[in-house]
Amino acid sequence: MADLTDDVQRALKDTAHALAEAAREATLLHFRKAGLAADSKEAARFDPVTVADRLAEERMRAILAERRPEDAILGEEYGRKAGTSGLTWVLDPIDGTRGYLSGTPTWGVLISVADATGPIYGLIDQPFIRERFEGGFGVARVVGPSGAFPLACRPARPLGEAILLSTFPEVGTAAEHAAFRRVAESVRLVRYGMDCYGYALLAAGQVDLVIEAGLQAYDVQAPIAVIEAAGGVVTDWQGGPCHQGGQVLAAANAAVHAEALALLNR
Repeated sequence: MADLTDDVQRALKDTAHALAEAAREATLLHFRKAGLAADSKEAARFDPVTVADRLAEERMRAILAERRPEDAILGEEYGRKAGTSGLTWVLDPIDGTRGYLSGTPTWGVLISVADATGPIYGLIDQPFIRERFEGGFGVARVVGPSGAFPLACRPARPLGEAILLSTFPEVGTAAEHAAFRRVAESVRLVRYGMDCYGYALLAAGQVDLVIEAGLQAYDVQAPIAVIEAAGGVVTDWQGGPCHQGGQVLAAANAAVHAEALALLNR
C-alpha cells in the first residue's frame, strides 16, 4: 500500500463520500420512475446501461476533476483517465443495472481508490436503502437507517452450514459453472441476484461466500476493500489476486475460503 499521510487518507475518504452522495442523488432521480429505458452495450446479449449510469459517473468525474485532478480514473461508462499521483479512482456508477431496471434494491454504487498493489479503500453504497458500507484506512463500518455499526465477517463454520451468494445461476463458462456447482452443492443455502449487495452482506457477517466469474476491475475493487477491512478474504479461484476482475472467491474467513477453493479446483 502507498504510504499515505493521515491528511491524505482523510482527503481521500472525504472525496469518496462526496462521490457517493453525488451518485446517490443521480441514481435516485431515475430509480423506479416510469419510462426508464436502457440501451444494450452488446448485440449478442442484453448488457444494459441507462441514463442514470452515465449521469452518476459524469457527476463523480466532475468532483474528481475539481478535488483530485492528479489522480487517475477507471470508470465503467467512460473508461480511463490518466493521472500522475499513483492513485486511481475505480468507479461503477450502478453495479447491477439489471436489478436497477427491475426495481430491486440490490444494485449499488461502487467507489474505490487503488494504488499499484490494488484497492486500498472502498465504498459500497445502496442509495435507495441509504446504506453505505465502508472499508479501508482503519475503518470497517456500515451507516444506514438503523445507525452506524462496525463491519465484521462471520467466524468460521463448516462449509455444510454456509450461505453462498452469486449474481447469476449460470456462472461463467461451462467449466466455471461446473466448478461453482461443486461448491453450491456442498453448502446449506444458495441465493442469486444480489449484485454488489452480496459482497456488502458478506462484510456485514450475514453470509459466508460470494463466488462469481467474468467480472471487471470496477465490479470488484470496492468490494475487495470493504471485505478485507471486515476481516474477509477475496481472491481469484486459484487463490491469487483478483482486483483486475475475472474469477472472484470472496469468503468470510480463511477456513471457508480454503474449503471452497479446494472444491473449485478439484
